[in-house]
Amino acid sequence: MYAIIEESGSQRKVAQGDQFLIDLLDDGQAAKGKSINFDRVLVVGEAGGSAKIGAPYVTGAAVTVEIIDPVVMGDKLYIHHFRRKKGRQKKTGHRQRYTMVKVTSIKA
Repeated sequence: MYAIIEESGSQRKVAQGDQFLIDLLDDGQAAKGKSINFDRVLVVGEAGGSAKIGAPYVTGAAVTVEIIDPVVMGDKLYIHHFRRKKGRQKKTGHRQRYTMVKVTSIKA
C-alpha cells in the first residue's frame, strides 16, 4: 500500500516502512519515538491495483509516522556572490536541519 501526502508545501509518495526527511519539528526538541499523523493524504492505493483519489484530500485517510532522529543535518550548500569589474566576491554556506521519520501505518 502506498500514499501520496502533502507535507510542508510539497507532495511525497510514501509506503509502509519508508524512511524520509521532513522539515525540522519543534526546533529539534521532538522526542525520539513520538508518533505524528499526516491527514492531508492526496492518493491512497495498492501497488498494481486501484487507487483512491481525493478532491483535494481523501476523506478518513491518514499516514502515521514515527520520529527516528529528531535532528539530521542536510548537505552543505554554498552561495557565491560575485560582482564583475568591482573586485567583490563573497562565499556563504548553509546547512538545513531536518527530522528523520519512518512510516508505521497507512490508513485508507
